[in-house]
Amino acid sequence: MRKIAKAVAALAVVSALALSGCGSGRTETPAASGSASAAGFAKDAVVGVALPQKTSENWVLAEGLFNDGLKAAGFTPSVQFANGGVTEQQNQISAMIEKGAKVLIVGAIDGGQLGTQLDAAKKAGITVIAYDRLLTNTQNVDYYVAFDNFKVGVLQGQALLQGLQARKGTKQKWNVELIAGSPDDSNAKVFFDGAMSVLKPKIDDGTLTVLSKQTSFEQVVTQGWKAENAQKRMDTVLSGFYQSAELDGILSPNDTLARAAMASVAAASKPLPVVTGQDSEVESVKSIIAGKQYSTIFKDTNKLVAQSIVMAQALQQGKTPEVNDTKSYNNGVKVVPSYLLPPVIVTKDNAATVYANDKTLGPLTKA
Repeated sequence: MRKIAKAVAALAVVSALALSGCGSGRTETPAASGSASAAGFAKDAVVGVALPQKTSENWVLAEGLFNDGLKAAGFTPSVQFANGGVTEQQNQISAMIEKGAKVLIVGAIDGGQLGTQLDAAKKAGITVIAYDRLLTNTQNVDYYVAFDNFKVGVLQGQALLQGLQARKGTKQKWNVELIAGSPDDSNAKVFFDGAMSVLKPKIDDGTLTVLSKQTSFEQVVTQGWKAENAQKRMDTVLSGFYQSAELDGILSPNDTLARAAMASVAAASKPLPVVTGQDSEVESVKSIIAGKQYSTIFKDTNKLVAQSIVMAQALQQGKTPEVNDTKSYNNGVKVVPSYLLPPVIVTKDNAATVYANDKTLGPLTKA
């Protein structure tokens, strides 16, 4: 588990972002949205942060960073995890509204199930920032702060092809299987679509073959992002289609599911395929360095939390927060002004460089 940054460090990141930004390089004119154009509020106001279940290390890290960073910025934080599910998150958001929160930062379990709560937030004059996961089918979301999730998928698809070419020598055609995230997470389809923008042409031309024929998002989802669900499905795929065939690669959308897929392969006594991932979880970084898991995606949670706090500070000062994308993220009702940070692909070849300044992951690359 990554050590949670201290308040001073969190504020330093916030200050740096406020001065220079850390986005993807796109610059677009910020657009005011609903309550986002309010005339500011007290410096010590409540900022509510609703986080989903603790399904990855990055969510756990975010909790501490938000508490420390918001306090250091002068706010009164109210940070909650909804480990009990959607209903618990709905109740937590309602409680934050009752507390008088001026900004809500929401990492949703299911971005389409918070309509009533977001409507109440809008009526209370609260600015809503979707964090990491888009809030869907509602007018009542003002901003979105995330890594460029379509690009995440593109990088995963590219890494799978590169890994196959690197590991399989002169072989020109490969058998692969696909895994997607949870269907109630709005990011899961975006990751998958990004990856398939790279992989589908190779499936169509015969370079890649999916023996299970499970190639649609709906066929390959993993409910709740749960490792046991991914492993069970891979067990079934391996026993049904790979008794005699070789499985060369697996598209996995995150590290937890990557490790589950690899466990399934090991249990079937099959050679290790090329496997992608995301989140730079400690066990997966160790696996990459050991030459097992092929790749992950580094999305620096410190920067994502810091950018969210920078946006809250702008709102507190009566300013319109900076965005760098006003076209890409349509939530079904509106295009949500977004601040997108760039993801980074990590393999054994560049891990030491990417994690050089990470106190936990950096040392792993030198072991």
